[in-house]
Amino acid sequence: MKSGRRLPFIALTLFCLATATSAWARKSLKAGRPLPSSSKEVPADLGYARLGIAYLSQERETGSLAFFDSPVSDRGIQGARLAIEDNNTTGRFTRQKFELSEIVVPLDGDVAPVFQRVLAEGYRHILADLPPDTVERVAALPGAAESLIYDVSSTDDRLRGDACAANVLHLLPSRSMRADALAQFLAKKRWTKWFLVVGPREQDRLYAEAIERAGKRFGGKIISKKIWQHDFDGRRTPESEIPVFTQGVDYDVLIVADEDGTFGDHLPYRTWSPRPVVGTHGLVPTAWHRTHEAWGALQLQNRFRDRAGRWMTEADYGAWLAVRAIGEAATRATSVDFSATKNYLTSDQLALAGFKGVPLSFRSWDGQLRQPVLLAQERSLVAVAPIEGFIHPKNELDTLGYDQSETACRARP
Repeated sequence: MKSGRRLPFIALTLFCLATATSAWARKSLKAGRPLPSSSKEVPADLGYARLGIAYLSQERETGSLAFFDSPVSDRGIQGARLAIEDNNTTGRFTRQKFELSEIVVPLDGDVAPVFQRVLAEGYRHILADLPPDTVERVAALPGAAESLIYDVSSTDDRLRGDACAANVLHLLPSRSMRADALAQFLAKKRWTKWFLVVGPREQDRLYAEAIERAGKRFGGKIISKKIWQHDFDGRRTPESEIPVFTQGVDYDVLIVADEDGTFGDHLPYRTWSPRPVVGTHGLVPTAWHRTHEAWGALQLQNRFRDRAGRWMTEADYGAWLAVRAIGEAATRATSVDFSATKNYLTSDQLALAGFKGVPLSFRSWDGQLRQPVLLAQERSLVAVAPIEGFIHPKNELDTLGYDQSETACRARP
């Protein structure tokens, strides 16, 4: 080919490359991701619409672990990483690419300026693995209303109630949902006389309040309520303290409110009367459990273990659900645009597969992901709530937690 004829061909090639790059740039802006700082940073997968997701967490105190427990330093984030892989598997067919940015704030750091920097970088889908009061604070920051914050680890009812925010979605079951699941099971068993043992911390008090509410809803009667204030040492042992503590009460089941695990593990098999232990210990209501294998859950369990080298925790499951919900919305809306994905996520159309046998969706009145709650002991899945026989006029999943007529949330439309 003569050089004169090659010039139009070269010009046409350059024009096509510039057009493709410009199209990718527009899609990056829609996805909420910053553009490359240099023109040399041209992505290899031209033509893919990109959606950036931020995972914001803060270092936490590990507390005192038993000698047989191993600390988990990557709780939560491993679930998000697995879900990104799942999203991108589908994205190969929909020409969408999902990217995860991981931000960890030091234990003594301030989350607020870090959150604002994440917003300034263009992220609009932000997973928050943070304490409840911190989630509440960042949701009210300037500019936060233009984002969606996915609360992947809290169970706090107040965040779903009078402290709710229109820009926050909650992935794990709340305390009230867990308590209702447990109460339904106890009602089915006709174990209606409850002995409630409450730890000394604030979160234990909140768990106990959820149990008391559930008792009123499902026919449980608290025969006795005691605050646990003992410490075990060489003179005061579980074998000596617990029988005395539980003596003199006629009850069907002992319910424990000990979210930090300070004393609850010592209660089974040491009570004065031979009774089952439930609540935060014994039979536990939970979002996820290593013994869960039905509805394809074993496949997720195995894939997670292959990737992380450990069992999936609730926080991992919450993060996995959040990222998968974003991916599902982008796929169904055929767009990575923030408004399109947000509208789909918060609509009645969302039917998220969470390996629990039914499609999951967010409640319009408090942003809570409605879902079944597993009831499990250490090595066995005992039941899944809602328990058969408990009905609801619209959705049986709404028998767990605060229904629309009960909600104290006023920030959502």
